[in-house]
Amino acid sequence: MLIKNPEFTISAVSPKQYPKDNLPEIVLVGKSNVGKSSFINTLVNRKKLARTSSEPGKTRQINFYNMDNKFYFVDLPGYGYSKMSKKEQEKVGQFIEEYLQKSKKIALIIFVIDIRHEPTANDKLMYDYIFKANLPCIVIANKADKIGITKVEDMVIGLQRNLNPLNDIIFLPFSSERKIYTEKVWNVIEDYIN
Repeated sequence: MLIKNPEFTISAVSPKQYPKDNLPEIVLVGKSNVGKSSFINTLVNRKKLARTSSEPGKTRQINFYNMDNKFYFVDLPGYGYSKMSKKEQEKVGQFIEEYLQKSKKIALIIFVIDIRHEPTANDKLMYDYIFKANLPCIVIANKADKIGITKVEDMVIGLQRNLNPLNDIIFLPFSSERKIYTEKVWNVIEDYIN
């Protein structure tokens, strides 16, 4: 899919701020610094549409990005960032949960994990939450450029075995650095928004 004019729409912390049009929403979840913002930038071929940072915990609100009025990418704050105060972590957790429960336009959850590491306890909690909420989901094993190309497939299979032994969810490798694997991801996204 070619996106010609991606635009940042709004940073929201409550339902009254969510966009009011009825475009489908493709939602990114994952721990802090796993590369959700870079994922968006890579797919739409823009360097700075979604703000990225080497410092985890940069996204503290729900960011909506309009993709040519076809759908929104919705970038949720990362979880598991230890430098955020307990109170702040709770607040962020509450508005993430509220969004996941109240938005009626979620077409797909893209759950981003790091291909190099076993899923954390927080990853498993998030995965279980998505699963129990019956939200459509795919898993992106990001940072595939950080391992040898011959190891990528085995790592993805291992992560799938760990998180999704039923094998009923799509797991795809991804690399924002090398911009490879983007076509497969777009094909899946198109299936969910059409």
